[in-house]
Amino acid sequence: MTRRLEPGRLVIASHNKGKIREIADLLGPFGIEPVSAASLDLPEPEETGTSFIANAELKALLAADLSGLPALADDSGLCVEALNGDPGIFSARWAGEGKDFAMAMQRVWQEVEARGPDAGYDAHFVCALCVAWPDGHTESFEGRVDGRIVWPPRGDQGFGYDPFFVPVGHAITFGEMEPDAKHGMSHRAHAFAQLKALLL
Repeated sequence: MTRRLEPGRLVIASHNKGKIREIADLLGPFGIEPVSAASLDLPEPEETGTSFIANAELKALLAADLSGLPALADDSGLCVEALNGDPGIFSARWAGEGKDFAMAMQRVWQEVEARGPDAGYDAHFVCALCVAWPDGHTESFEGRVDGRIVWPPRGDQGFGYDPFFVPVGHAITFGEMEPDAKHGMSHRAHAFAQLKALLL
């Protein structure tokens, strides 16, 4: 049975400031008070899952258990068709310890280019969201947006691979979009629409 998420404090199980900001913006109208995992000194678990959903569940369950509060975790990434879906669940790891996404974007581009002129630049973003409660109950959702990667990266909005990705039907990257425009159609927005319909 689906469980409703009540107004009040909700731990955002992430140490990524850009991701926390986006999630807080999306939750704002629903009486939810986002609390970051970093502000509670919660550790980041090793992401050992083999899917976006599995990794989101790992993070949400740990944060809910340690905080005693409901927790929301997001696991998301860029999947490039020419690279058989990589970097996928390893998107953050491609950026290294220093979270150098400029380096990660360059690596992705170079690997696609190495595939030759017929490789293509089609890609999609995936976002998995999991809400977990301290008793171990979870609800999970997944959203996706299709598009293509471009070089060089453009724009300083957003975070991560956003300057590298042009969604279908648009001429600008997520990095060039105003936040409200991105919130209206991103992979995270699609996952949130499902979460809102069932939980809020």
